[in-house]
Amino acid sequence: MKKYCILFFLLFGTLFIWGQTKPNVIFIYADDLGYGDLSCYGATKIATPHLDKLAKQGIRFTNGHTTSATCTPSRYALMTGSYPWRQQGTGILPGDAALIIPTDKTTLPYLFQKAGYKTGIVGKWHLGLGDAVEKNWNNDIMPGPNEVGFDYSFIFPATADRVPSVFLENHRVLALDSTDPIQVSYSKQVGNDPTGKDHPELLKMKASPGHGHDQTIVNGIGRIGYMSGGTKARWTDEEVPLTFLKKAKDFIEENKNKPFFLYYALTEPHVPRMPSTIFKDKSGLGYRGDVILQLDWAVGEIMKQLQLLGISKNTMIIFSSDNGPVLDDGYQDEAVTRQNGHLPAGPLRGGKYSAFEGGTRVPWIVCWPGTIQPSVSDALVCQVDLLASFSKLLGQSLAASDAPDSYDISNALLGKTKQGRCVLVQQGGALSIVKDNWKYIVPNGNHSFDKLTGIETGSAPVPQLYDLSKDIGEQVNLAESYPEKVKELSQLLQQIKEAGRSRVAIGR
Repeated sequence: MKKYCILFFLLFGTLFIWGQTKPNVIFIYADDLGYGDLSCYGATKIATPHLDKLAKQGIRFTNGHTTSATCTPSRYALMTGSYPWRQQGTGILPGDAALIIPTDKTTLPYLFQKAGYKTGIVGKWHLGLGDAVEKNWNNDIMPGPNEVGFDYSFIFPATADRVPSVFLENHRVLALDSTDPIQVSYSKQVGNDPTGKDHPELLKMKASPGHGHDQTIVNGIGRIGYMSGGTKARWTDEEVPLTFLKKAKDFIEENKNKPFFLYYALTEPHVPRMPSTIFKDKSGLGYRGDVILQLDWAVGEIMKQLQLLGISKNTMIIFSSDNGPVLDDGYQDEAVTRQNGHLPAGPLRGGKYSAFEGGTRVPWIVCWPGTIQPSVSDALVCQVDLLASFSKLLGQSLAASDAPDSYDISNALLGKTKQGRCVLVQQGGALSIVKDNWKYIVPNGNHSFDKLTGIETGSAPVPQLYDLSKDIGEQVNLAESYPEKVKELSQLLQQIKEAGRSRVAIGR
């Protein structure tokens, strides 16, 4: 009885503190940052002092995950609380895709909006815009972030290596010129802009063969897709991170006197990696290392601003990445030739695109000075769980059809427990399931190695079973030694898939 009383008062106390303070929440999302890319996670060839400080002041999770080993599905899960493999069309999207986030369900930003928060997104979106692929980029474009819960939106549509290479503020492309209309196509060339394929002499960064970065040239860099027009609206890669940082700081400044939720979606270290001049060649690891230094600096600038505004103790910062790392992802930027012993995934096997842990196990830091006690936690947590967790913390209910795969892990996020979710389905080169540190990877062909990226996909024609408590690097396949465990996890995965809701399948 005493045990239950203690748990009750811990939970009540947490909710009381949250209700009294109504803290700001900033979710900082890196792009392609690996588990081993930060010095607080063991990197020795690069130093990330600002993120190290954030981790030292809060909780550094060692078993924190995204749902997927690529960007669009991870972001879909973050917004919806649903595994992306349940929904067709949630793979890596082209830059002209239609919106894939439902506008009739509770999303993460909408949850904060209902709780009286001012909500904003600054940075990469990559979840589609408008009702269809064919859209007029010269008028208001909707639905988009504003229709799924964000009061303010300053984004680029997809990724930095995909056209259109423009910013959108709320519904409109920034710096539009009616005399120079924008056209975008992923099926045929539009306009007369030179392409990387036909004019390699115009490139300031060469594309790696086979990746598709040889179409319209913007700012001396070949992109995926074709674009014409919008000459004044096109970004300069070196200024993109600085622009996003300025807009993020503006949002914080404008809302410092009321509760806000900011989704700050960084573009680093995704390709094309083109650091601002002050960071070029500072890491010794090529441009990939340089943009990680720039990312760390940007986080430090946000922390400094919160301190100067006097709101740092009333602001929770969550930092993570959308998937694991990749070195060669389409451009010859010295990430491979100047790796210098750096291990982007740390002790993990695989990386971006992979079913191994390097695909989905990523940096995961939560900091709320004065409320969350500094610690290191091995709780199993996933970004898909933020919706249910903040539903609890904000006192906002979810409909039965909302967030089918999201669990309340708020006590783990606040350091009240080191118990996270009990089961996680991961999406990489194949589907896998983790329970009690046992990981089962579904047989999925024999494409075990991606020649373009140099990453092990995790795909194999036979079942794979790993004991992550003893073998975090997934080196020893135990499937033949533990056939009953393979059967158990295979059946559980099938049950979760058929149920359509994880909570129904595993009783939580």
